[in-house]
Amino acid sequence: MAIVPTSVILILMKVLGIETSCDETAAAVVEMNDDHLLTLHSNVVATSMDLHAAYGGVVPEIAARSHIESIIPVIEQALHDAHCVWDDIDGIAVTYGAGLGGSLLIGVMTARTLAITKKKNLYAINHVEGHLYANFITKTVVSDYSLPQNQPKFPCLGLIVSGGHSQLVYFRDHFDYDLLGQTQDDAIGEAFDKVAKILGLPYPGGPSIGKKALEGDPFAYAFPKAKMSEKYDFSFSGLKTAVLRTAQELCGKTHEFPSKDLAGLLNEAQKATIAASFQRVAIETVVDKTVQAYEEFAPTSVVIGGGVASSPELRRQLAERLPIEIEYQDPRLCTDNGAMIAALGCFKAMLGQPTADPYTLEIAPNLSM
Repeated sequence: MAIVPTSVILILMKVLGIETSCDETAAAVVEMNDDHLLTLHSNVVATSMDLHAAYGGVVPEIAARSHIESIIPVIEQALHDAHCVWDDIDGIAVTYGAGLGGSLLIGVMTARTLAITKKKNLYAINHVEGHLYANFITKTVVSDYSLPQNQPKFPCLGLIVSGGHSQLVYFRDHFDYDLLGQTQDDAIGEAFDKVAKILGLPYPGGPSIGKKALEGDPFAYAFPKAKMSEKYDFSFSGLKTAVLRTAQELCGKTHEFPSKDLAGLLNEAQKATIAASFQRVAIETVVDKTVQAYEEFAPTSVVIGGGVASSPELRRQLAERLPIEIEYQDPRLCTDNGAMIAALGCFKAMLGQPTADPYTLEIAPNLSM
């Protein structure tokens, strides 16, 4: 038998990632080699979004019940799609915060039980941090994914923009970072959802406003940008209120007129122009801070994560204003998914980060970076 030289033997590690922080029940298998390159083997997401659409936002109780129904089938499908049995899995990574308490509980309790019964190491993952680690996945055996060619290089500037989070982070290395700023009220995705509701556009607000904005003039309204005492913090409540007041004025109503009744009084052109102007200013708000941080810290790379990271307007503005090329992740890995959790779990395992105790790990709904 031929002996393979040690220098060409790769250490391979496969991690199952479980994500249930909001309304998506997700699981994925990601493999890391000893060069720290990540390969996506499966990515399964069961969403309860249709159940929440009628309410214009996520209903926690509905989300939790959906997770209970979906969690085991989703995990089994992720293993099946990756052509894995449990003996092939080296560790389990699970989101333990931040997120909705009931939703997190389903994922954490499932992961704890599997770690005990299958005798696997357990890694507790910060959901927000996970969004950025999706960008480290550069290879896949799954069809129709468009992935970055290269992993981010340190030092790295990270922008997380989603329905629950707006944060700017400076990474010196893995697990060595500073939180530069974050939203002090609504996250940017939440602001999109609320403005979409005012305009009578479908949930989730980001894609529906983005589509409607194509019909409108983005410079028709000079909506305000918040001035913050901490230069890298965000605020979107004032912008949201300005949109509301503009809509009320266009309808000839006072500020006491209910926001839920405005959509029926606005014509399609008015909705499109408000959507376009709001989207421009909301995106400019986070891009302004990102450009400012880039100029101050001079990072080697810039990455974005979270559902809003798939926004064409965000990507357009960043491309115009940053002197560095960003390799964007596939939109399916920008929204909540198990692959980003597994990716961060792989780095925790390979770089010797502490494991979680499967008998005591608790959820942390208000977890911060």
